[in-house]
Amino acid sequence: MNSPPESRLRSILSGIGPSIVAFSGGVDSTYLLYAAHTVLGGEVLAVTAVSPSLAEAERQETVDLARRIGAAHRLVTTDEMDEPGYVANDGRRCYFCKRALFHALRTLEGVAPGRAILYGAIPEDFADDRPGLRAAAEAGVRAPLVEAGLTKPAIRDLARRAGLANWDKPAMACLASRLPRSTPVTEAALRQIDRAEQAIRGLGYRQVRVRHHGPLARVELDPADLPRALSGVARSAIDLAARDAGYLDVEIDPRGYRTGGQPASGSGSR
Repeated sequence: MNSPPESRLRSILSGIGPSIVAFSGGVDSTYLLYAAHTVLGGEVLAVTAVSPSLAEAERQETVDLARRIGAAHRLVTTDEMDEPGYVANDGRRCYFCKRALFHALRTLEGVAPGRAILYGAIPEDFADDRPGLRAAAEAGVRAPLVEAGLTKPAIRDLARRAGLANWDKPAMACLASRLPRSTPVTEAALRQIDRAEQAIRGLGYRQVRVRHHGPLARVELDPADLPRALSGVARSAIDLAARDAGYLDVEIDPRGYRTGGQPASGSGSR
């Protein structure tokens, strides 16, 4: 009789031993960290990559989550912005980002030698073209959630039962994902996107993407929030929030947020 995925995960983690968990603060890496800390205790270190593509609120959330779990946690600066292939944003951006992350973890002074590196990939990730998966394979990084066969619904359920605060957190991608393909990644654009998204979330919207098209911000929200967002007063508040971040024009996408959507290379309503 096959053991349940949760038991398989714990057995896998026990077999791996001392580890570093690449910790983004999403539900997948959070549950992976929780399970690893439960099995391995002080032999686990959570590490969060800090770069201009990480929203400030996301950085702080990783600190808070690791503290609640009780896991040791470090913030490390990664240098993907120094990589021309990353800045070019030509479809391989995630490969260069993950390569920089795993290199930083491998060379983490006084910690990395002898430790396995784990990250929170899940089986659903392999249904898409994900260049970051190739970087992980090249670096010899383990994906215990995949090895255990834990899918997103199962992870959310386990995270909820474990009392993890972000069990139902919407999917989050790095700020660079808001830039149209082939639009160079710049720190100024990433800061502008971050400011606009934080301000719009402050209005009570949980799922927010600000697609960056130069002076135009195309705002994607959860479809359930669109009736409110498109009303007069709420629409004006969103417009002001994005303009305060430096955008000259603001549109709300009437289709709402779409998982895995890349911003189009053009502008204007769609």
